[in-house]
Amino acid sequence: MTVSEVPPAFRLAYVPGVTPTKWVRIWNERLPEVPLTLVAVPAAEAPGLLRAGGADAGFVRLPIDRTDLSAIPLYTETTVVVIPKDHLMAAVDEVSVEDLADDIVLHPLDDPLEWENGPGRPAIERPDTTADAIELVAAGVGLLVVPQSLARLHHRKDLTYRPVHGAPESRIALSWPEDETTDLVEEFIGIVRGRTVNSTRGRPPTPAQPKGKRAEARGAGRKPAAGKSTGKSPQRGSGGTKAGKRGRPGKSGKPRRQS
Repeated sequence: MTVSEVPPAFRLAYVPGVTPTKWVRIWNERLPEVPLTLVAVPAAEAPGLLRAGGADAGFVRLPIDRTDLSAIPLYTETTVVVIPKDHLMAAVDEVSVEDLADDIVLHPLDDPLEWENGPGRPAIERPDTTADAIELVAAGVGLLVVPQSLARLHHRKDLTYRPVHGAPESRIALSWPEDETTDLVEEFIGIVRGRTVNSTRGRPPTPAQPKGKRAEARGAGRKPAAGKSTGKSPQRGSGGTKAGKRGRPGKSGKPRRQS
C-alpha cells in the first residue's frame, strides 16, 4: 500500500481534566470513515507531543509557547480548593485566597495554576503530581487549589471542594502545529467551534445568477394554487361553458323553446 492509499485517521491529544466525548461523538457522526484516536497526555508534555507529530491536534492548558503552535482558547475553568468533608470551609459556599492563609496548601510539581505568591503555608515537600496531592488532602496533610475539572477527575467520597475567589484561573485551548493545518484539523476546529454540518466554510460559494434566472428557478416545479388561473385561456367547444348554455334541457328533459 502506497502513502496515498493509506486511509486517513485523526489523533487527538487531551490533558487531564478535559472531557472530549461530545466532540468525538460529533466527529464520528460526520466523518465515520475517518477513525479518531484519543491520546492522553500530561499537561506539561502536550505541546512537545504536538510538535513531535504525536497528535494532529490537542486540548491543552494555556499558556503555551505559540512560536510554532496555533491555539484557539475555548473556555476558562473555575478554580476550587479541595478539602476534607469535615473541614470548616465545607460549611460555606465559596472562599477567598485570604481564607487559606492559616492552612497548609499543597503545590504539586504539575500544578496547572500560575501563582505569583502561593496561598496558605507551604508544605515541607511538594507532591509530584496532582493525584499525589489529593491523597495527602485525604490524609489531612493540607489543602489543594486546582481547576474544577481536576477536582472532579480525582473525586473521592471523603473530599469536597469550594470555589476560590482571587486565585489564578486555567484556560483550555485547542492547539495544533501551525504548519500542519490540514483539512482534518479544519474539520475538527469547525466541530469545536460549533459549526453545523451545512456550514459553507471551505466550500466554493454558489455562483450568482441573473434576476431573471433566479425568479425562474424559484418558480420551477411549483403547482398553481387552487382557484388561481394558470395563465391559459379555456378552450371553447362542446364542453365549454358558453356551449352548455344553449339547448340546456329543462326539468322535464325536453329542450327549452327559444323565443
